[in-house]
Amino acid sequence: MKSSEIRRRFLEFFESKGHTIVPSSSLIPGNDPTLLFTNAGMVQFKDVFLGRETRPYVRAASSQRCLRAGGKHNDLENVGYTARHHTFFEMLGNFSFGDYFKRNAIQFAWEFLTQELGIPESKLWVTVYEEDDEAADIWLNEIGVPPERLARIGDKPGAGKYHSDNFWSMGDTGPCGPCTEIFYDHGPDVPGGPPGTRDADGDRYIEIWNLVFMQFNRDEHGVLHSLPKPSVDTGMGLERISAVMQGVHSNYDIDLFRDLIAAAARETSAADLASNSLKVIADHIRACSFLIVDGVIPSNEGRGYVLRRIIRRAIRHGYKLGQKQPFFHRLVPDLARVMGEAYPELVAAQERVMGVLRQEEEKFAETLEHGMGVLEAAMHGTGCDRILDGETVFRLYDTFGFPLDLTADIARERGFTVDFAGFEHAMALQRERARAASRFHMGQVVKFEGQPTEFHGYETLSLQAQVLALYKEGTQVSSIQAGDEAVVVLDRTPFYAESGGQVGDRGQLLGANGTFLVEDTQKIQAEVFGHKGRLTLGTLAVGDTVDAQVDTVARQRAAWNHSATHLLHAALRKVLGSHVTQKGSLVDAQRTRFDFSHPRPLTQEEIQRVENLVNEVIRANYPVQVRLMKYDEAIKQGAMALFGEKYGDDVRVVGMGDFSTELCGGTHVKRSGDIGLFKIVAESGVAAGIRRIEAVTGDVALAYVQQEEARLMEAASTLKTPPQEVGQKIAQILDNVKHLEKELARLKSKLAAAQGDELANSAVEVKGVKVLAAEIEGADAKALRDTLDKLKDKLKSAAIVLASRAGGKVTLIAGVTPQLTDRLKAGELVNHVATQVGGKGGGRPDMAQAGGSEPEHLPQALASVADWVAAKL
Repeated sequence: MKSSEIRRRFLEFFESKGHTIVPSSSLIPGNDPTLLFTNAGMVQFKDVFLGRETRPYVRAASSQRCLRAGGKHNDLENVGYTARHHTFFEMLGNFSFGDYFKRNAIQFAWEFLTQELGIPESKLWVTVYEEDDEAADIWLNEIGVPPERLARIGDKPGAGKYHSDNFWSMGDTGPCGPCTEIFYDHGPDVPGGPPGTRDADGDRYIEIWNLVFMQFNRDEHGVLHSLPKPSVDTGMGLERISAVMQGVHSNYDIDLFRDLIAAAARETSAADLASNSLKVIADHIRACSFLIVDGVIPSNEGRGYVLRRIIRRAIRHGYKLGQKQPFFHRLVPDLARVMGEAYPELVAAQERVMGVLRQEEEKFAETLEHGMGVLEAAMHGTGCDRILDGETVFRLYDTFGFPLDLTADIARERGFTVDFAGFEHAMALQRERARAASRFHMGQVVKFEGQPTEFHGYETLSLQAQVLALYKEGTQVSSIQAGDEAVVVLDRTPFYAESGGQVGDRGQLLGANGTFLVEDTQKIQAEVFGHKGRLTLGTLAVGDTVDAQVDTVARQRAAWNHSATHLLHAALRKVLGSHVTQKGSLVDAQRTRFDFSHPRPLTQEEIQRVENLVNEVIRANYPVQVRLMKYDEAIKQGAMALFGEKYGDDVRVVGMGDFSTELCGGTHVKRSGDIGLFKIVAESGVAAGIRRIEAVTGDVALAYVQQEEARLMEAASTLKTPPQEVGQKIAQILDNVKHLEKELARLKSKLAAAQGDELANSAVEVKGVKVLAAEIEGADAKALRDTLDKLKDKLKSAAIVLASRAGGKVTLIAGVTPQLTDRLKAGELVNHVATQVGGKGGGRPDMAQAGGSEPEHLPQALASVADWVAAKL
């Protein structure tokens, strides 16, 4: 039975039992920064289980894409070397939210396995939590599982109460409960004992389904309280059940992997289909492709770094198989054929996924050879202890981009161990250096104990406030004097503190006894605003009342740029595709800078389309709607949120017509028309798969356009042509230049050939061989090569060195006629001359080139050629 059929049958079975089929969610958990990746089927229902969210259904079933390659759940090191470890896998699950409980969950599971899939009951074993008499009774007396095939699993020795493989917890506190697991017996030919025995770690009895019964809530004291609505969360790995149904022991032998392993063998020219490296590559193409589909781009931090690690591990295994050229990206079409029917988003994103992977392959190829050289040298020099020191491992990580597990992988294959403690020590020192280099840029870190700052900057740019604290050089003081630089904390403020890419406000604090110039506003704690600047006049003390006044012009320009950034984001998604997600931004009074995921540079046509869309919305003059909403409601209404960001229950939603809706705490214009004009001034790449657009708005955009027009007029005047014909005029000039360059090259070649005829007469004979070493004035490399060819034809049996000087550099070319190359090598000859003029070179036995930086030594270097030839003959 094919994996696709098992997936379909599972969903259809539970649909027939009243379950709502819920599509797989993204590998990036929405609004949950506690998780790096979706690692289980229940993740998308987490808030339902916690009671924070309700759904229009109480029964659900899904086939969820999952990834375990970072953080607590990290299987990466074992992937490719065991039968069942994967980075990417699919979890089949059925869920009950306060509806059915143990009896139905157990009956559904047994019916699906034994009747729908036809697995013999004799092949199935069961475990329950030691104290879960209810579940045990259902299995023994209602399902009819023989007592000898049911094991009660207790708490782990020394771990305390409710710490068992058969007792599940969402965390140290919160929902928890016992679970029952179903195992499949692969038969006596596979070593290992039944679950609950000493030999349970063997491979004969494999867990295929886990049914979790969430019936308690654990409080902070560890006490369990019964939940009012007990729930069910189950998970069955598609790959594992496919292995059972296809009669194979290893997941890598199922249909999902056979095609991918064959494709990996095709692209690496590997003959052994049982190679662990092929298994690694087949697994990793699934993980990498779906991560990119879900918007992750390779980077040096967070999820992007995990993706980069997986890609590089796959590339390195390709190298092990002898494939040194980019190959990994070429597996994407094969994956789309295998999984595209179930996940059409993979097919839609195929070209983009291939582009990101190819770019990463090319990037890594530049460093892999160097890094491998360092690693080989380090392992060669370790001596008999065969321990790879932590400093080298960290150097490979920091300089060459080798993830720790990649180095460990290579070391393990060579029989080395890695000094992980030394690596962590070097990493800790690096972090400390980084912290020292990026200290809180308002000065010293300050500690404030008091009430949060009340922010009123959305509704006003001026208000009265009281000084709660003053900090000078990081130390709390009671007052400051004129000329002092300081940080001021107010009880309330109209100043926006830097957040979400928007810079902090500037302005002034006017007190009865002094004037404080605010140069920046930052949050010194979560909700405490620090006004950084200097006192320009008088004194300022704690307790003083001040008029807090924001620089209205700077704030207005920042609002233009921030609102334009939202429109830019929406326009990019419309023009380039829904894979575009924000990767960073900077909004100030002068410009907006927006980083986003996209695998290639934008064309000029795409840039113009983006500009046109944004300016259309500006001209439409939509009112900017700002609403406070519940997070879930905002997402349902289409608001854009940044994955990995943690939002509260109530969020601020900024919308402009039906064009843009985003969660945002920044300051914005009242109407889209206030932006005035939007102009993109730069587009560039900042990292693999990350592009950057810089743009200006309002009067800054107008000034930019006028400046560009002035440059055009200046160029037109210089070229003595109308502005609209500047491009045509430049093209004509470039054509003329190319023609003149060709004519110059022809004349140089002709001159060199003429000199060559004369040079042939100056050749000397050394042991029966004509030897010629001469300088040709004004000749470039091509002219030297042309002259060399003519001289070889003319002299028949000869060794020749020709040289020219230009710009303080020497160009050399050497040639040896064919009948002499067994005794004289052109590469050795040219290198002999080059070393005397501050250079080096090489090439084929019959022709070689070199260069040098000491032209003053050229005459004596050429004079030594005859003696060198004589010594070689």
